[in-house]
Amino acid sequence: MIFVVIGLAAGVTLWSLGQTLPLAMVAYIVIGVVIFVTAVGMVRDLMSGHWGLDILAVIAMIATLAVGEYVAGLIIALMLTGGEALETLAARRASRELDTLLNRAPVYAQRVDPHTDEVDRIPIADVVIGDELLVRSTEVLPVDGTLISARAVIDESSVTGEPLPVTYQAGDALLSGTINNTETFTMRADKAAHDSHYASIVRLVEGAVESRAPMVRLADRYAVPFTIVSLLIAGLAWYLSGDPVRFAEVLVVATPCPLLIAAPVAFMGGMSSAAKLNVIIKDGGALEVLARVRTAAFDKTGTLTQGRPDVVEIRPITRSTDEILRLAAAAEQYSVHVFAGPIVAHAVEKQLQLPQVTAAEEFATNGVQATLADDSVVPVGKPAFIEEVAGAFARTPLAAGETAVYVSVDSDFAGVIVVSDPLRSHASETIARLRETGVEQIVMVTGDVAPTAESIAADAGITTVHAETTPQSKVDIVVALRPRPVMMVGDGINDAPVLAAADVGVAIAGRGATAASESASAVITSDDVSRVADVVQVSHMTVKIALQSIWMGIIISVGLMLVAAFGYLPAVAGALLQEIVDLVAILSALRALRAYRSVTRFREAGQPLRHRADFTPRV
Repeated sequence: MIFVVIGLAAGVTLWSLGQTLPLAMVAYIVIGVVIFVTAVGMVRDLMSGHWGLDILAVIAMIATLAVGEYVAGLIIALMLTGGEALETLAARRASRELDTLLNRAPVYAQRVDPHTDEVDRIPIADVVIGDELLVRSTEVLPVDGTLISARAVIDESSVTGEPLPVTYQAGDALLSGTINNTETFTMRADKAAHDSHYASIVRLVEGAVESRAPMVRLADRYAVPFTIVSLLIAGLAWYLSGDPVRFAEVLVVATPCPLLIAAPVAFMGGMSSAAKLNVIIKDGGALEVLARVRTAAFDKTGTLTQGRPDVVEIRPITRSTDEILRLAAAAEQYSVHVFAGPIVAHAVEKQLQLPQVTAAEEFATNGVQATLADDSVVPVGKPAFIEEVAGAFARTPLAAGETAVYVSVDSDFAGVIVVSDPLRSHASETIARLRETGVEQIVMVTGDVAPTAESIAADAGITTVHAETTPQSKVDIVVALRPRPVMMVGDGINDAPVLAAADVGVAIAGRGATAASESASAVITSDDVSRVADVVQVSHMTVKIALQSIWMGIIISVGLMLVAAFGYLPAVAGALLQEIVDLVAILSALRALRAYRSVTRFREAGQPLRHRADFTPRV
């Protein structure tokens, strides 16, 4: 770009002095270099089947050289190279929130020597599980761990979205990337740096920053018709006037930089807005699909429900309540299901001695089966899973938000553990907001039993429920859903396949990254299901802003072409006007940076969206 600026400055100086021949030499050198570089990239695009908009700029520069409009040609060259620089600058501003997450990543940790109690500063990569770490006031927690000190106040706003500091007691789990908001404390490292929560977020952000927004392809859809219209207007102007200069004057204002710049800038702005709402969108393609979602599917446990279940009752059949809990907890130690932890914790709280387990196997979405030291087999899980060994039995009645975990010993149906996992506070509001943004069908797809699933769905405002599904049947259901595109929202390991199978997957990472985060297109880093509606609304607004910016560039360019076709717009003036159009297009696209403000305003006011059209792009 500096080379072109120097050439333009020299060209303007020679033009003002009336030095035509030196001006022509400078123009041919500078414009020739720009044409060559642009043409090389254009040929590569054409060979890959991609018709770009740069062809108009190349033709325009060639035309200005042919008719002696050297200064106008230099301005077009500056517009192309300067447009790229402006795009980079605008995108850098738009991606500021994403970059902030990257820059905050902890680099060092303060490790306490267990023998001397001395504190050593070590690279975060050298932290191993079990290390005792010192975290000073205002420092970022380097890894996930457990609080050793009696008390700590942690600012989690940048990770979970929780606006107020959270107080923790000794033994509580702490998240990496959060900030010590109190005096110095010590913690024990439970994960290595690369496995910690914040590291997983950083990996997602790096992918988001490096992605190329497919909205550029949407702008390229206008390449062929815009090129044809521009050449047609320029050709007619030349033919009707008999003046080849008129051809160049039209093409000078036909250069399509607004179409090339506006879309990617708007998309980076939208991804930045989503980041402010604690949602990491991995690439611009996911943002575009989110704006067109017409069907949404939700998992139940941990997604629509709070994901922090408690044991509320034990209903014995052939064994005592303590025996049922003791046996179930022994098996659930080997399960990753969200109900396993509460059952084990309840047994520990009651100080029950768990039997020795010699083998255990988990059956995804069905249950877990443990073999004890006395060779007895203990299946724990869904009723259908237990019936395979114990035979048919009556289902236990449940209240809203309750789930039954059935327990058997060999072929003897032992009893039921009732677990309660209530609906999230913002779940029904989220469903309503999605409908306001144009989502036509919302369904629940869960591995839980039908009575529990239907009860939670009714409270959330969902009428279609697919219960007692397996990971494979979830995929089959979501693939068959209509209308498309389909968004799937989940949080667990078992949700990873269906998140990947949906047109766009949204994972609620909450207080820990899972396989769901890796397979999803967007990841909510806070434990807040309402962010699903937030990111859909931000996506709608971003696509709308991008399309507005594209059409604004087209309309202004066509208007200027018509003015130039009648001979009222000299080439130099037209080239300068086109630079202004570029700047206006960028400023228009940068409005996407403020999309999160509109969403936040509606949420805080508790108001419904006033006009669905405000969030529905016209593609």
